[in-house]
Amino acid sequence: MPYYRRVGDVPRKRHTQHRRPDGGLYAEELVGIEGFGHDSALLYHRHLPTAIVDAVVVPEPDPGLRPNLPLLPAHVRTHAIGTGPDAVAGRRVLLANADVRLAYVAATEPSPLYRNAIGDEVLYVESGEGTVETVYGALAVSEGDYVVLPTSTTYRVLPGGPDPLRLFVIEASGHVGPPRRYLSPRGQFLEHAPYCERDVRGPEATLQHEGTDVDVVVRTRQGLTRYTYADHPFDVVGWDGCNYPWAVSIHDFEPITGRLHQPPPVHQMFEGPNFVVCSFVPRLFDYHPLAIPAPYNHANVDSDEVLFYCGGEFMSRKGAGIEQGSISLHPAGFTHGPQPGSVEASIGAVATEELAVMVDTFRPLEVGAAAREGEDPAYPWSWSGRGPR
Repeated sequence: MPYYRRVGDVPRKRHTQHRRPDGGLYAEELVGIEGFGHDSALLYHRHLPTAIVDAVVVPEPDPGLRPNLPLLPAHVRTHAIGTGPDAVAGRRVLLANADVRLAYVAATEPSPLYRNAIGDEVLYVESGEGTVETVYGALAVSEGDYVVLPTSTTYRVLPGGPDPLRLFVIEASGHVGPPRRYLSPRGQFLEHAPYCERDVRGPEATLQHEGTDVDVVVRTRQGLTRYTYADHPFDVVGWDGCNYPWAVSIHDFEPITGRLHQPPPVHQMFEGPNFVVCSFVPRLFDYHPLAIPAPYNHANVDSDEVLFYCGGEFMSRKGAGIEQGSISLHPAGFTHGPQPGSVEASIGAVATEELAVMVDTFRPLEVGAAAREGEDPAYPWSWSGRGPR
């Protein structure tokens, strides 16, 4: 994260003695990225964070990823996909490449403790509410929240309330953060950024869970391992630094508008390795007297475009069967644009209430079995109104 945070009990100087009430030492843990040359955090545990008593391989089902051939756009209805019951084991991979995996889950039960050692994760809350408990502390989440979980953060997701906690999950192969153009050389959000430090929430208190022989599932590039720890990992008395889980709401994203149609980069929320994440939020349309609010047809020369529709009505897709929870894929090499009639219908409109999360990847995405399960077979032909010959 671009700014320093301190929570709980930490010593005045790092790497110095920090003693428990009984006189013993707390166990210091450095969690850093890019070796010792980038952001990090120092955590102080009541027990050794290294003390494992067992390790076993966890089998993982094949997500059934296949190349998108023949090259076609796709519409996936996520609410028609079987998922769950928890936000870790129950997530279904929809689309993926070597840089990022996009998954979906409707969670109704607590997840196991989990740690992704491959890259950062972003959880977007489509609906429902709950708590993301982490080794740094807890974050309460609800509709519209993005939660950014740094690589190797031990966490679990606890749904709350009567309805499922529906999550669109972005699993990166590296690190995710605000676009660099939003930040000063020292990491402060700049004046033109559509959100800032005041919108960001981090853990405000540490968690103190007791327990022995506690399981944590760890994902690496080799697969899944279940460690059994001698003591519960949520035993941190204090931490500080610039590398920690944080949340920001899509509703705090301030849209950038103009006299003429603005290109997708104005909607950017995060950047990751070879992909970006954008937020489409309610906003005023273009105000040139001859403006066409609907987007122009465009060819994705360098990227696959994924849109997750999570609220309101997306004007340019009207008539295509898009609904709450839909995901569209418009791959590189396919020219796409508004549905027939949308351009003319948009003229004179002054605002939109649409809400969507977009992920643009710079390498082709493969399509998973779960996406095929919820796929709308008519979507590729919706611009012509004719099926395949």
